[in-house]
Amino acid sequence: MGNRLTKIFTKKGDDGTTDLGGNNRVEKFDSQIIVYGELDELSAAIGLITCQENIPPDIQDFLQSAQQEMFNIAGELSAPEFQSLDEKKVVAVEDFIDQINENLPALKEFVVPGEEIRSAQTHMARAICRRAERSLVKLSKERDVNSFALKYLNRLSDAFL
Repeated sequence: MGNRLTKIFTKKGDDGTTDLGGNNRVEKFDSQIIVYGELDELSAAIGLITCQENIPPDIQDFLQSAQQEMFNIAGELSAPEFQSLDEKKVVAVEDFIDQINENLPALKEFVVPGEEIRSAQTHMARAICRRAERSLVKLSKERDVNSFALKYLNRLSDAFL
């Protein structure tokens, strides 16, 4: 295991602010902080899906890759000079969706979540992904955001359908 934090709490956030790095304190409701939280929540929701038994290896790999991309999007927001997401990663999600859809019957109506735990967790991840996407779009109106991050979240929510 890596280095452990010696103290998990600092009390600095007790006033409703948090640190963006470089002693740049912002309100916890700052648009960037909201996106961080929603990406974190999405990664956790994806993690719940990956804990299910009998997930095919290609789907497991896709989900774990998606979790890593949540960290990469957050990294891009905190260090704009770092850009990880590109067209290739968006196309990879599209290819995954096409591959999965080859084996599924055509949808004739909306699917109501809850038929089984995995289905419900997948729909939860989809809803969280769409919320994270909306928040990232809002942030993109306030500052520069990698357009591929927006596209990636848009495609990822489709992958959870």
